[in-house]
Order: sequence, then structure tokens, then C-alpha cells
Amino acid sequence: MRAEPTILHLDLDAFYAAVEQRDKPSLRGRPVVVGGTGGRGVVATASYEARAFGVHSAMSTAEARRRCPNAAFLGGRFDAYREASRQVMRVLRETSPVIEPLSLDEAYVDLEAADLPDHSVASVSALARDLRARVAEATGGLTASVGIGTSKLVAKIGSDLDKPDGLVVVAPGLEQDLLRPMQVTVIPGVGPATAERLRRAGVHTVLDLEQLGEDELVRLLGRAHGGSLFAMARAQDPRPVEHARGAKSISVEDTYETDHVDAGLLSALLDRQSAKVTERLRKARLSGRTVSIKVRLHDFSTVSRSATLPEPSDDGRLIARVARRLLGELDTSAGVRLLGVGVSGLADWIQEDLFADEVQAEPEVDEAMAAAVFAAASRGQGWSPGLDVEHDVHGRGWVWGAGRGVVTVRFETAETPPGRVLSLAADDPALHRFSLVPPEDDLDPLSPDAPGT
Repeated sequence: MRAEPTILHLDLDAFYAAVEQRDKPSLRGRPVVVGGTGGRGVVATASYEARAFGVHSAMSTAEARRRCPNAAFLGGRFDAYREASRQVMRVLRETSPVIEPLSLDEAYVDLEAADLPDHSVASVSALARDLRARVAEATGGLTASVGIGTSKLVAKIGSDLDKPDGLVVVAPGLEQDLLRPMQVTVIPGVGPATAERLRRAGVHTVLDLEQLGEDELVRLLGRAHGGSLFAMARAQDPRPVEHARGAKSISVEDTYETDHVDAGLLSALLDRQSAKVTERLRKARLSGRTVSIKVRLHDFSTVSRSATLPEPSDDGRLIARVARRLLGELDTSAGVRLLGVGVSGLADWIQEDLFADEVQAEPEVDEAMAAAVFAAASRGQGWSPGLDVEHDVHGRGWVWGAGRGVVTVRFETAETPPGRVLSLAADDPALHRFSLVPPEDDLDPLSPDAPGT
């Protein structure tokens, strides 16, 4: 823990939904839900207007529709989110050369490396107010909440206290006063399982946690986890802002509209996902040692399996073979609604094809199976709600909904007033997809090589 409040955490407010409201004037001030739009979808982000109805991330889309039937349910536009994130990260890098992106919408900033006259509460508060204004200007009005403290723990908690568009600076010496009344789940690493163990021990708040001895926490949770929580309960968090924070894993997963039970189809889906993971590994010039799969079954239970290779690899055939073996260890006869493949234990070197002799050629998927795989992978990728489009006559707009050969479009952009709605034939040759973001490059906004570094 530092002696001065020099760690800043910035968190963009309801990020995906806010980008949609920015770019779609008719949705401003209205409830918006971004995520899977089908019956098996999951909410990624809900606007604050939707949150007032109890909608939140990770909720099923079906439940979100029940709670807020009048919301706009959109499939999401990753290119727009990535571009907004780049703009924000560029502003952060102009503030300090040492930043640690955590995701598209949040990052830590080390203010010790910033150009400040001192690190008093007044100075860091002024910097934060200016930073929030610059983020809003760079992104066309997106708001961010900021927390500043003497540690990552305190800064991150602070950024969540006054959302949206908030600023909380925790002065040195007041950290424990802030933490003690909070629920113990505010501490990093206290998930549902740990929270239940602590509840059984009578621990509900950080103050309750603070009153447990280290030996008792180690007995309850193990040496590493117990020791970490003992320190965190006392606001002791020595973690630095890591400038070169790299990806820990690369993964691909898909949720399906209907439960898949056919073993051949599931294997083919794993092969496609393994190929995508391999493509991303090679693009990043990385290899990985641990192959894992994620499977969500028909009853919404989620299981994971992993296997460690002798050496890091970027061999797609090997990754697929291991993934299929791991899937074979599970009982999927009742149906699979989500499937994913990931590689972790990343190394920044490419494994030569050392396993070529081990990997046998796989039988080709027959035509019917190939058609089923394509349908499963591409379902919902047509005129999905929220998609940017352009019509040769009516101009630019976005898809409100589609079905039965008809696509409904609201013709408006971020620079126009709310626009009119027209229903068009889904095969109208004058209607095209439109990208708001030019394909200048494919750099990840979280990469140290992204513009602005």
C-alpha cells in the first residue's frame, strides 16, 4: 500500500449499452440491453434505465425480457466498442505512461508516473476531473467513474461507489474506515464458494473478516487464499500497476439456440473453435501449454476440463484433439447449450510441429454435418438487432428487428435526430451492412502496441 493516493481506476459506465445509446438517438434515456438476443442469450450489459427494472449482466435474456419487456434488446457491435475503448486508452496513456488495461472498459493508471505537481488529494482529484472530461470528449459523450486510492483494492472499490459519472478519492489513512462496513464479497477473490465458507464462520462484512486471525483464515481457505484475504481485510494490497499486462488466455465460446446432443456435431463444433483459437494464437505469435473446454449443459450447470501439454503449442490439430478427448469425459447426452475452447499458459514463442507424428488425420465431416455446423455457428448472424446498415436510397441506420423475410430499420445516426422506421425485404439489394469503424488495423486496444503508447 502506498503512502499517497496514486493509483487510479477508471470504469466506463454501462459501456456497451452507453455506446449503443450514443450511436442511436432514439434509445437515449430508454432501457437498453446488450447481449444474446435469442431465447438462450445472456445479458452482457444493461443501461441504467434497464437496471432500474432489475436487469443485470449475466442474467438470461429471457428473464431480462420478462423484467423489462419494453427495453431495446441488441446483439452488440464489437467493432464500435473496440474503437471507443481505443479512444479511452489513448487518453489514459496521455495521462500516464504506466497503465494496466483490464478489459475494454476499465483500466488502472499509475499517477506516480503522471505529470503532477504533487500527489495530494486536491491534485489527484483535479487530474481525475480533467480525465473524465477528456474521455467524454474523445468518445462522443461516454461517461466514466473513477476511484483513486493508495492501492488497487481501494481504487477499484472507489470507482464503484458513485456510479455513474462519479469520482471518489480515498485519502491515506481512511482505507479501513471505507472497507469495514462493506459486504465481504467486495474483496477480490471472495466469490460465491468463499463467501459461503465465510458465512458459515459468521463472516458477512469486511469488519467481520478483519476480526478473524490469520491462522483461522488459513485453516478455512488455505494458506495462499487465507493469507491474501487477511491482508486485504486490512487494506493491505501491494499489487503494482503492471504496464505490460499481457493476455493470460485465448478462448472462443458459443451459445446455441437449441441444445446439441449429437456427438459428431459437438466434435465438429470443437474443431471449428480450436481453429479460431489457433488463428488468434498465431496472429499474436503465441503458443500455449494448457487446453481447456467449457461446457454448459441443458440444466444450465457449467463444467470445465483442462489438460496440460508437454510443451507449449499452437498446433490446431493437437488443440482440437485434446478438446475432443476432454469432452468425451463428460456426459453430454441430455444436451449442450454452450461450448468453448481455450488455451492458457501462454508463451511468446511458436512451438514447432513437434507433435505431428502424434496427430492423425481426422475424418472429413459429411455434407449434412457441415451444414449443421454452419447453421449452429452462424445462427443469428443475419440482420441481428442493433446491426449498422446503409440503404442506397434511405441512408444509414440500424436494425430494429428481423424475421419472416422482413427487416425493420430505424434510419438515424449519432449525428441526427431520432429517425423514421421502415420495414424492408430482407433480400433488398439496396440494403447493406455498414461498419462505423474503418479497418485501419487489427490491434487490440489493450495491447502495449496500440496507438498512443
